[in-house]
Order: sequence, then C-alpha cells, then structure tokens
Amino acid sequence: MKLLRGVICGVILDLLMITVQVGLAGAEPIVLNGLIEPSMVVNVGSSVVGILETVDVERGDMIKKGQVLARLHSGVEIASMKLASFRSEMKAAIKEKQAQVDFSLRRQKRYEELYNKKVIPFEEMDEARTSSNLAFMALEEVRENIRLAELELKRSIKVVKRMTIYSPIAGVVMEQFLSPGEYIENQPVLKLAQIHPLYVEIFVPVELLGTIKIGMHAEVTPEKPVERIYKARVKIVDRVVDAASGTFGVRLELPNPEYGLPAGLKCTVTFHK
Repeated sequence: MKLLRGVICGVILDLLMITVQVGLAGAEPIVLNGLIEPSMVVNVGSSVVGILETVDVERGDMIKKGQVLARLHSGVEIASMKLASFRSEMKAAIKEKQAQVDFSLRRQKRYEELYNKKVIPFEEMDEARTSSNLAFMALEEVRENIRLAELELKRSIKVVKRMTIYSPIAGVVMEQFLSPGEYIENQPVLKLAQIHPLYVEIFVPVELLGTIKIGMHAEVTPEKPVERIYKARVKIVDRVVDAASGTFGVRLELPNPEYGLPAGLKCTVTFHK
C-alpha cells in the first residue's frame, strides 16, 4: 500500500512539473519599443581662455580616451617652460659655490692652526670662519634657486598641458562647435559620444511593474537596415511611475565593442518569460 502511494505521488509530481514547463514554454514574450542611445555624451572645452590653434579631429572620427583633440595657442607658455627647464639644470652655479665652500674650509683650517699657535690674532681667525659660513649660505641659496626653478618647471608643464584638450572618453565625435582661430571662453569645442556600451531606453506599462528586474537579459532588434539581434542586460529600473503616461522607465546596457551598431536607432526589446 505504501509503495502504491509513493508511485502515485511520484506520477503526480511529474505531471505538475510537465504542466509548469508547458506553461513557461507557452508564455508570451514581452515586446516593447525602445531607443538605442550613447551611454555618455560630453561637451569638451578648455579650462583656460585663449585662441584655438588646432582641432585635430572631425565629426565622425573615432577617438580614444586621452587622445589630443585640440590645442590653444601656447607659444609664450612653452617658452616659459623651456626657460624653467634650463634654470632647473644649472649645475655650474652649484659647482662654483661648492668650490668656494671647499676653499673657505681649507682657509679656515689654516687660520685656526695659526691662531692656536698664537701666530695670528682672533680677528683674522674669526674672519675666516665667517667667510666659510657665508660660502655655505651662498651654496644653499643656489640650491634653493634650482629647487624653485624645478617647481616653476612643473607649474609651466601643467599650464601647457591645460592648453591642450584631451578626450575624457573613447567614442566618436558628434559635433564641432569652434574652428582654429576662434576665441574660446566658457564654451565647448567638441561634442563626443561614448557608444560602447550603448544604452537602450524603454518605457514599460505600469501593468508590468515588478516583471522586469535589474540583471534580466533581453533581445534587442534594431530597425532596418540593421538585421541582427543583440543581447542586452537590464541596468536600471525606475522606481517612480509617470502618472500621465502610466509607464516607468527601464534602461538596458548593450555591449558594442566593435562600434558596429550606431546610436540613435529605434528598436524592439523582447523579454522571454
């Protein structure tokens, strides 16, 4: 009897599992409209005012992070940097002052020996000691001047670097606002877009609240002429519903390492239950 009950229970469990699997397999996928956008759009400019000398990229160019995009006129600043570099390497002055120190020390030693033998008065020996101290001070002054020149060189390098505009992201140039020869002050020179990864923005009906969760995967099908299905992952699910439209926003992250998929395309996003 117990064996029969065990067999019946096993059959019932198997039937339930089959029913669940059939239900999942027969569940309709969730299909929503979306828009493929850059993951970041930035306007780049200069932190200092000046005249734009060169713009090294054009609209549509692919760029790398840290790449030089544009330069301001910096002839005076570069000359100051070279002057500071020369001053920071002035070793001859140190050698001269060091030689004077060595000579003063030898002279002081001789005078002290003569003073101990009562050959010269105290004033001459004191003068020799004072000369040695002054030689030490002159040497230290030269060393301080060289250290100041080294600091000035570092400052000059930073000034010149600030007059060069670098790309903060890897991506593509969307737009150029200024050309060489124009005055730049508190305005962008270029607009850049990061297209790896891409973001897919969708608006989901409030009836599906709780159905789509962070980490879920979906299939993204861009509009024609692109004929390929991409995999994306849910990155953000808004916690505030828009009362007027009865929807909430969801953002998916779509890898695009080869930059083969452009931003700005409409798409459909399919979630399989």
